[in-house]
Amino acid sequence: MSFDRGSVSRRSLIQAATLAAGWNSLAKPTGSAQNTTPLPEELVIDLAGGPDNLDPALARSVRDWSIVHSIYDSILDLGADGSLVPLAAERFEMLDDLTFEVVLRENLAFHDGNPVLADGIERSIAHVQQSEGPAAQNFRVIERVEVDDDLTARIVTSQPAPWLPSQLAVWMVLFPEGTTPDSFETAPVGSGPFRFVSREAGDHILLERNPDYFSPSAKGQPLAERVRFRFVPESTTRITDLAAGAAHLIDSVPQDQARAVVDGGGKIVEAPVLGTSFLRVVNDVAPFDNPLVRQALNHAIDAETIGAALVSSEVRRLASLPPDERAIGFDADLAPFAFDPDRARELLAEAGLADGFETRLQYTGGGVDAVMQAIAANLADVGITVSIETTELATFNGSWQDPDSAPLRY
Repeated sequence: MSFDRGSVSRRSLIQAATLAAGWNSLAKPTGSAQNTTPLPEELVIDLAGGPDNLDPALARSVRDWSIVHSIYDSILDLGADGSLVPLAAERFEMLDDLTFEVVLRENLAFHDGNPVLADGIERSIAHVQQSEGPAAQNFRVIERVEVDDDLTARIVTSQPAPWLPSQLAVWMVLFPEGTTPDSFETAPVGSGPFRFVSREAGDHILLERNPDYFSPSAKGQPLAERVRFRFVPESTTRITDLAAGAAHLIDSVPQDQARAVVDGGGKIVEAPVLGTSFLRVVNDVAPFDNPLVRQALNHAIDAETIGAALVSSEVRRLASLPPDERAIGFDADLAPFAFDPDRARELLAEAGLADGFETRLQYTGGGVDAVMQAIAANLADVGITVSIETTELATFNGSWQDPDSAPLRY
């Protein structure tokens, strides 16, 4: 079961659409009238949870990236329309099928005062390749980095990889020599628009404006002298914080609580985002090793109604993971499973499970509790009793291939 999130849904935003893009969340366009207005002392952002990793190679979530890309810059950035634009790079060019050339901007500096040089590109790529992060396998297509001079490097791949630049924009951030796994988490140093100040586990991370950040930058310029990311798991508390002025931005607003935000004087912005939410069903654990059971689950869940009611009015049911023609592997001829609980019961009976069965569904929180309850209710209607479990994102991702983990994962 999968559906397209035509608008920000799991991460609906208050008063700033750019937070969904993570690294753009704390910047304003250069050259705007705001440039002459004194910056507010502190911007407070309530997140649904703390970052699971500040190591850029291990970052997996929007809240990770919101903080990581405020501290660090990559050579490239993703523009508002999803296109790639130069960031720390003055120029980025594909010389041939296997070679990308990067020329860095002059006079860039890390927060510790050291210059940003081309050897940092080699250092960053090696870090991702040697990590256990989500991009490690993709980065292994990079055969070597040739450093030509202080500002110029060539990235050479073992095979054509036209998709690589978009991966570089997200995971290949620049950091100084001497950075360690511990310092990524406790004292990160980058070259981005904000500098790390402090971290209180389970409570907040405080950043301050980098006064030496270059302009013009594709990210824009800092919106405040300081930004405090607070970790507030309860959506009602985040909404209360916003209404009371204790927070300026909040994330992960459940659709059924959106009215409370507006009534409290806030504003919800849904920015168009192409993406897929899905319920993973294992196929090597009984009874899900039977394709009839997997088909039954697809017919049992009313994805479109759940999505429209609890996520976004833009949600639509998908036939496969690629959401539309912009995604590799999309097949316009495929039709999604119809919501048909009677057919689901027939398939379960055919699989020898007419009396139903019990199973587990695991997710990571983030404002989708009502979605999980709705999915469980749909499955219960056809005889499948679901035990719902919530876990931290790092644990969730780390146990993805654990045979003892929940057979259903969202």
